[in-house]
Amino acid sequence: MKAEAVAVLEPLWQGVLAPERVAAGNGATCELPAVLESVGEARHFTRATLQRWDLSTLRDSVELVASELVTNALRYAVPIGTPGVPVRLSLVRWTSRVVCAVRDPSGVAPIAKDPDFVAETGRGLHLVDSFSENWGWHPLSGAGKVVWALFLTPSGAL
Repeated sequence: MKAEAVAVLEPLWQGVLAPERVAAGNGATCELPAVLESVGEARHFTRATLQRWDLSTLRDSVELVASELVTNALRYAVPIGTPGVPVRLSLVRWTSRVVCAVRDPSGVAPIAKDPDFVAETGRGLHLVDSFSENWGWHPLSGAGKVVWALFLTPSGAL
């Protein structure tokens, strides 16, 4: 996580990702089952939401990050095929930023490993770090966590 991310943690949890803010038109949420097809659903949801907000210029970056965060949640936090709705993807417009957040039932912190550029997996959080302004995670009271990434919106977009 980049050092500046610490400064944005407090406002994020004081309401940016609150359900009432998401429901008030500043955000959108998609619940995803623990199946491989959910990664494609996350990309589609992200694309459609950014298009509705007239933020298509962010599409490639936010779509990539959303799919990486959902993939990580499905790979490490919830075994594929687990019944129920274990993963929630939320996109929220906040000042001059868009927050992409994935909630899962695991309390285990995401850890960026040293990338093996030959391996087929293991570079997800490095991609998240490269394509977002900042990223981090926050444990939830009770159980679970939210992994989030911030993106700057184009000037005058909001």
